[in-house]
Amino acid sequence: MSMATSNWQLFGYQHSLQYRFLFNRRKKFIQVWNNMRMRRYRVVKGIISPVGDGYKKKGLIEACHRLEMARLATLNSDWITVDDWESQQLEWVETAKVVRHHAEHISSENNNDEVDTVRCGKRRKLGQNTIICQSSSYINPKEDTPHLNLLCGADVLESFGVPNLWKPEDIEEIVGRYGVACITRYGSDPEKFINQSDVLYKHRKNIHMVREWVTNEISATHVRRALRRGQSVRYLLPDPVVRYIQEHSLYSAESEQKNADAVLAPLQRYTSTN
Repeated sequence: MSMATSNWQLFGYQHSLQYRFLFNRRKKFIQVWNNMRMRRYRVVKGIISPVGDGYKKKGLIEACHRLEMARLATLNSDWITVDDWESQQLEWVETAKVVRHHAEHISSENNNDEVDTVRCGKRRKLGQNTIICQSSSYINPKEDTPHLNLLCGADVLESFGVPNLWKPEDIEEIVGRYGVACITRYGSDPEKFINQSDVLYKHRKNIHMVREWVTNEISATHVRRALRRGQSVRYLLPDPVVRYIQEHSLYSAESEQKNADAVLAPLQRYTSTN
């Protein structure tokens, strides 16, 4: 039986709404989208999920602001969406639970589709996306169900090895059940880390590497520093986001010290349970 190419939905979470997310994160979604197309996958949706305030990262701006800036940054995208479920939780939610939440939502959404089988040339609704069949044969809707991947950088992949930062069963679920789309930069060696990690090596076929050949050395730290000093960040962030930051006086010297004395939520939770 000839099947249509698989559909993928990309899930990306972000801790602080800054340069890395506002511009680079969207670029990463597009890079993965192009890479998946070359591998005969069809990326139908990108989901950005701002972390909740309970994460307790130093300098973390309030979730309501990060959520709105994320929406402003993706206004012109017809496939990247911003989801507020994670950011509205009172306590920090593990990444595995957030990915599971979105996977279940996607599955439920797909099960509600009215069409069980489709022929070539007919359109089938999948949420807000329209899929056109490329095959002259019937398609099994179960095999046409979108598959969710966690989009991350090589630093997140390597953080799986940091003691007390991730639960082993969460790593197993994320990589084994869902899979990871990993953006790699020049100089990084995620393949070496995968080879050194038993669980990542076990599920290495679920880790999709996307090489970032054109790098940009401007970091989130540089942008926050410029904002604190009243310097221009135009062309580094989308104009609507720059205006929002100015209107709400975000990323000041005071906000940079927020949670300075707090312990990062996963470290606090997992250290106390060990």
